[in-house]
Amino acid sequence: MAEAKVSGGIVGKVPRVARILAWTGLALAAGCGVAALLGGLGSRWGWWNFGLGIKVLGIATLTDLAAVLLTLIGSILASRAGPHSALIAGLLGLGFSLVVAGPPLYLYRVATSVPAIHDLTTDAADPPRFVAVLALRQPGDNSLDYTARVAAEQKKGYPDLARMMLAVPPAAAFERALAAARAMGWEIVASVPAEGRIEATDTTTLFGFKDDVVIRVAPSGSGSRVDVRSASRVGQSDIGVNAKRIRAYLAKLASG
Repeated sequence: MAEAKVSGGIVGKVPRVARILAWTGLALAAGCGVAALLGGLGSRWGWWNFGLGIKVLGIATLTDLAAVLLTLIGSILASRAGPHSALIAGLLGLGFSLVVAGPPLYLYRVATSVPAIHDLTTDAADPPRFVAVLALRQPGDNSLDYTARVAAEQKKGYPDLARMMLAVPPAAAFERALAAARAMGWEIVASVPAEGRIEATDTTTLFGFKDDVVIRVAPSGSGSRVDVRSASRVGQSDIGVNAKRIRAYLAKLASG
C-alpha cells in the first residue's frame, strides 16, 4: 500500500522541472514576440535605425528557438501526469514560439534563394529614371545606379519581369497606369503626363522601409508600352519584395 501511495503521488504530481520548463518557455516566447515587434516598429517610429532593428529581430528569433525547445520538453514531461496548468502553458508557449519564429525563418529562406539585389526593372537596357523621389532620399541610401551586374542578377533571378503593352494611346495608358498606382496604395510623389512619368513610394508594414517606384509610359506603334522600376532605399537584398511589387502592379494594370 505504501509503495502504491508513493507511486500514485509521483504520477499524479506535475514534476517541478516540467513546470519550470513550460512556464519559462512561455514567458520567453512572449518576450521574444514583443522584442520582434519592437525591432520592426522601433525602426518605423524612428527609435533606432533599420540595422539595429534587424539585429533585434534576429536575436529575438534565435532566442525564440530556445523557447521552442523548452516548451516542447516541458509539454512532454507535463503530459505524463495528465492535463494541468503546466501542460497548457507548455502547449501555449510552443504554439506561440513557433508563430514568432516562423516568419523570420521563412524570410531567411527566401533571402537565401533570391539574388542579393534591391533594384529591379522591366527594362534592364534603359531603366526608367527617378527624378522627384531623389529629394526624398537620405545620404547613405542605396545607389540608384542600375549596373550590368544588377541586370545580370535580375535576369537570373527574375526572368519573368517584362514591360506591359497596352492597345491604347499614351494619354489613356498614362491615366490607367496612374489609377493602378493609386489602387496599390502607394504615395504618389510625381505625375508628369508630358513625360509619361509617375513616381511613387511604398512603405512596408512592420519596419516602415521606403521603396521607390517609377513608371514610364511611352508610345509603341498604335498603342503604348509601360515599364516599371522598383528600388529599395536601404538593405542589400530586398528579399524578392520589389519583384513581387512589380508583378502585383502589372497584374492590376492589366485588369484595369
